[in-house]
Amino acid sequence: MVLKHFNSITAENEMKPESLLAGQTSTGLSYRFSTADAFVDFASTNKIGIRGHTLVWHNQTPDWFFKDSNGQRLSKDALLARLKQYIYDVVGRYKGKVYAWDVVNEAIDENQSDGYRRSTWYEICGPEYIEKAFIWAHEADPNAKLFYNDYNTEISKKREFIYNMVKNLKSKGIPIHGIGMQCHINVNWPSVSEIENSIKLFSSIPGIEIHITELDMSLYNYGSSENYSTPPQDLLQKQAQKYKEIFTMLKKYKNVVKSVTFWGLKDDYSWLRSFYGKNDWPLLFFEDYSAKPAYWAVIEA
Repeated sequence: MVLKHFNSITAENEMKPESLLAGQTSTGLSYRFSTADAFVDFASTNKIGIRGHTLVWHNQTPDWFFKDSNGQRLSKDALLARLKQYIYDVVGRYKGKVYAWDVVNEAIDENQSDGYRRSTWYEICGPEYIEKAFIWAHEADPNAKLFYNDYNTEISKKREFIYNMVKNLKSKGIPIHGIGMQCHINVNWPSVSEIENSIKLFSSIPGIEIHITELDMSLYNYGSSENYSTPPQDLLQKQAQKYKEIFTMLKKYKNVVKSVTFWGLKDDYSWLRSFYGKNDWPLLFFEDYSAKPAYWAVIEA
């Protein structure tokens, strides 16, 4: 089914630091690559692309990564050295096999005065880790396209922070090639026009392309207490219509929007079910692999 309908795949969790890192050794880092290797081999064998996800994130990175062998927090220089080794090891291992990497994920917090999330990365390194990550990823694989990836890119304040950060990186000659808009949305929010506004702004930065990286559409509003046992037909139709409107809009920007990735194959695989602990139907296929109205709407668009 993947091979019939898609030409690129992303590992939801298997290429994140928590999955790849096995521990520290006297000489550096140790890894467990078997699952990621199998994933990459599947793509290579079947001649489909891979987006690498993700190198630097405040979540799903082991706590010990930020500490020395005595459990003390690393210095800035020591953490950056460890990050460099990690990026060289991971990106280098899959050099030529991954066409794009989400290098830095979710580093923006629009509620901070400077826009940067107060993660452990930031607390130790300040924003410098972002620049360094892109530089080292490019050194490890000069042909891979490198992305900054984030959610809620449709919120105007967050959109502006992302725009300014990426524009600044680009102006300094940092090798960043695109912005990943996750697009975890629902049937009522955001409007298609707000998604379009973000695409317009981001693509105004010279040399920046856009990937829609984690698209899904919940049937629930954010914070909803509803929990449907079966999907309401009116909401499935509403979902389909919105997917159609989104893809109709995206086609207008085909020169800058180069990739769209759905965050899962079928509804019971969706992270939304485990994250919120209730049923949801955000993707293109039902649990039994049958195509939903959303699938046909995307095809029609």
